[in-house]
Formats: sequence, structure tokens, C-alpha cells
Amino acid sequence: MSWLDETIMARKGVARGKAGETYSITEESQGKYHYVYGAFVDPVLTVDPGAVVSAETHDAFEGAIKHETDSPTKLLNFPYLNPQNGPIYVNGAEKGDCLAIYIKSIVPRGPQPRGTTVIMPEFGGLVPTADTALLTAPLPERVRKLDVDAETGVRWNDKITLPYEPFIGTIGTAPEIEAISSLVPDYYGGNMDLPDICPETVIYLPVNTKGAYLYLGDCHAAQGDGELCGVAVEHPTVTTIQIDLIKNWTIKTPRLENDRFYMTIGSSRPMEDAARGAYRELIRWMVSDFGFEEIDAYMLLTQCGRVRLGNMVDPKYTVGASVLKSIVGVAN
Repeated sequence: MSWLDETIMARKGVARGKAGETYSITEESQGKYHYVYGAFVDPVLTVDPGAVVSAETHDAFEGAIKHETDSPTKLLNFPYLNPQNGPIYVNGAEKGDCLAIYIKSIVPRGPQPRGTTVIMPEFGGLVPTADTALLTAPLPERVRKLDVDAETGVRWNDKITLPYEPFIGTIGTAPEIEAISSLVPDYYGGNMDLPDICPETVIYLPVNTKGAYLYLGDCHAAQGDGELCGVAVEHPTVTTIQIDLIKNWTIKTPRLENDRFYMTIGSSRPMEDAARGAYRELIRWMVSDFGFEEIDAYMLLTQCGRVRLGNMVDPKYTVGASVLKSIVGVAN
């Protein structure tokens, strides 16, 4: 029996984790990519729970940076970064429900060098920014174009090749009334840049409005914890997901499970508040679905909880708090 058969998606989902009809979102069928999360545009697809959707995602720059001699400042129109596929309208989804998204695969596409990372003025984790205003001069711009191959990895130079470890940088549902930039992570998901949102993972997203309006994009080929300079190895992909719906499972912020652990995800500033929020939701999950008493869960996670830093550069920082399934058992 596969671990997927024991997931919350498989046990509680409308489709019971079974694959249904297949769809494809190509660049042509997507048409205009989106730079905000919201329910105020027409869906590109309407699907039932169980749908399997393959999407041709762009890199974070919608392909604008093609050469190492390009200037990001001249080519990019901030905040039009992180183009999103979708939205996908999920039949039956209502506020208070939860989408369960199984990430089946992320495959690089496009001509080589298909990977891009850059240094941009006043953007990154170790430089002055608009939010941390300093008199220090910004770093000079730099662009690196990289060969990305699913089999051989990410070729940094003649001596260094990084493993291909793809994940979805930005995925989420529409907020209830706002339209929020795809640069911002929050309770609906968004630009979390968390490497655990990768193939062979199920991510759970709160439904805030009828139809959910699912968006995704900004896939990364490799990224260290924190996305330190603000830009991972960005690349265009064909990303395939399976969508399920869990009725009346109301969650405050995104959750995740894989074959080893459960995780809750918090996005906030300062970074410690993101960690606190993630851990608080993990404790509440352990109480509601695993039979723990709150203080006992608090004490237990002090000994065995783990945190993963998604990004430390966006308008809000993202942290995942996790606990091994072997410790807490299977959720109710």
C-alpha cells in the first residue's frame, strides 16, 4: 500500500484521492498570466475533485531575462513578478472547505539555459531594501543563466552541479475579498518559497471563496533555505497536480504532508512570528486530529519539532513547522 492511500486527502477527500479527468493548461490556453491572487478574474479551467491538471508554468520573470548581459532593472516591471497559472475553479468548493493538492511531477521545459538567478538592487536577505532602509549602496546587478536538466541537475559551473530538486514556489487559493500580489505569502498560501512543496507531497489550502480559485507558478529547480539573495534557480516547467476537495475541514493556514511528516506553514514578519504561527497551528492540529492535550503537544514539539525556512526576503517570511508521522501517528 502506498503512503498516498493513508493521506488525509485519500481518507477525507471527495474523490478519495483518486485521479479523475485530465486537463492541460498550455501557454496558449492560459493566455494572460496573473500577478495577484483573487476571485475577480474568469477561471481558466473549471474542474471536479479528482482532476489532474498539467500546467506550463513560466519562470518568475515570465521569460524576460534571456542573457547574462540583460539588466533586470531595465527589463522587469516590479511588482509584475511570479506569473501564475489559473485560476482553477473547483466545483463544490465553498468557504470553510479545504483543497488537497497532490504534486505529481515538475518537469523542466524550454531551451537551455533554462534556469535563471539574479542579484537585483535592494532585494535580498543581506542587503538594504525598501523595508529595511539603509544608506548602504545597493549591490550591483548580476544575472546567471544555468542549464537545468531533470536527470543531470543544475550546472552551476565546471566544478559544481546542484541536484535538481524542484518545487512550487507560489501556490494558493483566492482570498475572500482581497486581491493580493503573487509576491506575498499569507493564510491562503501564495509566495511561500518552501522547498517541501515538491513532488510526492500533498499540500492543503484553505478555501476562502466559492470555487476556491487555485493559482500556481514560480517553480524552482534548486533553492537553499531562506532563498538568501531573493531569487532561486527559476525555470519554466510542466507541473502536474491532482486536485481534491475536503468538505468542512477548516484550516487557518496551509498544511502539508508527505510520507514522513506533517507540516503547518506560517507567513509573517518578523521571522519568529512566522515560526510561532506555524508551531501554534501544528499544536492545534495535534489536538484536533491526533488526540493530544495542548500542553502535552507543546512540550512534545519542544523535543522533536522541526522548522524549515522557506524565504527570508519576501514582504512576509515563511516557516514550516513539522513533526514525524512515526511520533504522532495517523490523523483522525
